Amino acid sequence: MSESNSGAACLADQNGAVPGEPVKKDENSRRGNWGNQIEFVLTSVGYAVGLGNVWRFPYLCYRNGGGAFMFPYFIMLVFCGIPLFFLELSFGQFTSLGCLGVWKVSPMFKGVGYGMMVVSTYIGIYYNVVICIAFYYFFMSMTNLLPWTYCNNPWNTPDCTGVLSTPRANASFANVSAVLSGVTEIVNRTKRTSPSEEYWRNYVLNISDGIGNFGEVRLPILGCLAVSWIVVFLCLIRGVKSSGKVVYFTATFPYVVLTILFIRGITLEGAVSGIKYYLTPQWEKILDAKVWGDAASQIFYSLGCAWGGLITMASYNKFHNNCFRDSIIISVTNCATSVYAGFVIFSILGFMAHHLGVDVSEVADHGPGLAFVAYPEALTLLPISPLWSLLFFFMLILLGLGTQFCLLETLVTAVVDEIGTDWIIKNKTYITLGVAIIGFLLGVPLTTQAGIYWLLLMDNYAASFSLVVISCIMCICIMYVYGHKNYFRDVEMMLGFPPPIFFRICWRFVSPFIITFILIFTVIQYKPITYNDYVYPSWSLVIGFAMALSSVICIPIYALFKIAMSEGSTFLERLKNSVKPDPDWGPALQEHRKGRYATTGPESVEVCPLKEDLKDEGKEKLKEKEDEIGLTIPGSNGSTLNPSPSA
Repeated sequence: MSESNSGAACLADQNGAVPGEPVKKDENSRRGNWGNQIEFVLTSVGYAVGLGNVWRFPYLCYRNGGGAFMFPYFIMLVFCGIPLFFLELSFGQFTSLGCLGVWKVSPMFKGVGYGMMVVSTYIGIYYNVVICIAFYYFFMSMTNLLPWTYCNNPWNTPDCTGVLSTPRANASFANVSAVLSGVTEIVNRTKRTSPSEEYWRNYVLNISDGIGNFGEVRLPILGCLAVSWIVVFLCLIRGVKSSGKVVYFTATFPYVVLTILFIRGITLEGAVSGIKYYLTPQWEKILDAKVWGDAASQIFYSLGCAWGGLITMASYNKFHNNCFRDSIIISVTNCATSVYAGFVIFSILGFMAHHLGVDVSEVADHGPGLAFVAYPEALTLLPISPLWSLLFFFMLILLGLGTQFCLLETLVTAVVDEIGTDWIIKNKTYITLGVAIIGFLLGVPLTTQAGIYWLLLMDNYAASFSLVVISCIMCICIMYVYGHKNYFRDVEMMLGFPPPIFFRICWRFVSPFIITFILIFTVIQYKPITYNDYVYPSWSLVIGFAMALSSVICIPIYALFKIAMSEGSTFLERLKNSVKPDPDWGPALQEHRKGRYATTGPESVEVCPLKEDLKDEGKEKLKEKEDEIGLTIPGSNGSTLNPSPSA
């Protein structure tokens, strides 16, 4: 091999690709990278687009003024959602480290990373339980007759009033008009209990009378929980290398199902009234602070900020990937999906309300009530209802798995990066298996008869205001402790251009202000959690607040620990040393450590060693040629980036 060919091969290893040729090798061979940028974008879309887009946003929209809610929603997306998304992506990509390792930027704030891990643990535990229930409904839909169609089952009570009459012996599902002719006259809507609600409460959950009465483990749900964790583990068995291939299906097929359900929904009688109820603007509500608070909260929680997942996923990007472009694509896709899902949900609910002869508000619901009660009941009115049920719950499963993949990878990556030995990196699969087993065992109590109470408690407290606190402290650390000018230079060195001035203003002022507003709004609007008519006892609320504080308390505890362990004779000296960036802070690969991050040699791309059989004079000639022609680094968008740092 000639010297020039050897040099080209060396540069291809360092930069990830020879200009004009497809990527063949990881840029970070020790840690690994995404196979390509489509995998990263699809994974991030799958992470951000979750169950909340389907079962929370449409409900918030109609409750807060319909189409008028879209205005504050998109305002919050532009001034808070996209900037925070870009901040977390750039933070993880710059260092190629997970939610713990990135805090080399200011070691005293590493407790923020531990807080992210705690939050991801809580969410990962109960989120997979929701997925397993969707699995259960999916399996139960593999039948000619959905089990929640009628009130003639052993689990039904005398209060059960079905939308459909009891089928005749030779009734045919193909003749929908004959079935719908038996719609029951509902005298008192407030006392009606639907077959789907009784199936949910009395059969699937067999719910107990309170959060303290665990009862027995629901074995069918436990089995589905095991299936769910096995699926998640198998998809992550090789880390981002395997999950990056799975997301081609899990992140795209939900849109196919949404489109099928949308087309079916808008062709139904009464669908237009449901969509009107969803979109009709009530402009007077724009002046209501609660509407703006709900919009800000929905944007913040929907995008997955402060969970640690965005930092983790971006850490597997190549150093010069255009994460600015990615952040806009993913954020807009997430919000557009929420709006689109609203059409799917309310077209079916409008159809159901039409046949019941009631207002859409009487059948509209959110959360588990929408996914496992209201929508399944509406599906029983459709011809070939098991088919639509299979599609709906399969979509929920895929939406949930996309988020669950990133939650598990966040925890595994944090552990592997923190230990950082060659053995732990080589045997990452065993760490993934261990975390999955622990997650399964911690989820077992949620499969008991009191499981739904605990699931809702974790959802309302473990991942609520603590996320806002974590995100706010992260902004303060990066912008004001590490320094906004330093970070802007880091981003420019990575992307080849500085952050747009709009994002610089948002990072420093606007986004922290909105986050603070969300926190204040959350505190002011706080109401003790309830489930239907059940009021949670005080001791359970104490546990809920303890879960919320367990992630936030990591921040001051670790800060005090780091100050105590830092060098210095006085408290101020220790404090100053504890916030200084770690010597290892910066790009992970030596070839990217230039300017103030350069450790050896001039500020130029470091050429990797050639093969042993090359002579010293050959190396010198290669270096001379490189100095003459100059080196460029290919960006992910096809542009070339000057390797010298920007001032």
